[in-house]
Amino acid sequence: MAEDLAIITGNKETQYQSLIPQIKGLLEGETDLVANMANVVAALKEQFGWLWVGFYVVKNEELVLAPFQGPVACTRIKKGRGVCGSSWASSTTLIVPDVEKFPGHIACSSLSKSEIVVPVIRNNEVVAVLDVDDEKYDQFDITDKEYLEEIVNLINF
Repeated sequence: MAEDLAIITGNKETQYQSLIPQIKGLLEGETDLVANMANVVAALKEQFGWLWVGFYVVKNEELVLAPFQGPVACTRIKKGRGVCGSSWASSTTLIVPDVEKFPGHIACSSLSKSEIVVPVIRNNEVVAVLDVDDEKYDQFDITDKEYLEEIVNLINF
C-alpha cells in the first residue's frame, strides 16, 4: 500500500471505518512488530490529531515505551500505576474523561486532559497497551473503545 493515508472528515465512526482498511493495508505482508506498531500509531495520530498516541510493551514486569507520536513520554510504568498500568492490571480498556480525577494518574504531559488505554491481549495475557491522550476533556467514548480494540487486534504481537 502507498504510505499516504486518505484522511477523511465526518463523525468518529465514519473516520474509523475509513481508516481500518488502510491500516490493514499497511500491516499486510509486514512481519516486523515495531514497524507495524509505528505505522498504526502514525495512522491514528494523522487521522485524529490527538496529542499523544503510542504503545507500551510488557517487558520484565513493566510497561516499556514503544513506538509513539507526540511529546516525549514516560519510559517505564509499573503494573497498576496510572491509567496504563491500571489497564494492564485489569486487562480492560479504560476511558478517562478527566485524567486529573484518575487516582494515581502519571502526568507525562501537563497538556493531557483525557485518555483511553486499550490492552493488547494475546493468549489471555496483556502483552502491550495502546495509550491515547488528548488536550480536550472527555474526548474518548465507546466508539473509540470498540474501534481501537479492533485495531490492536490487527497487529501480530
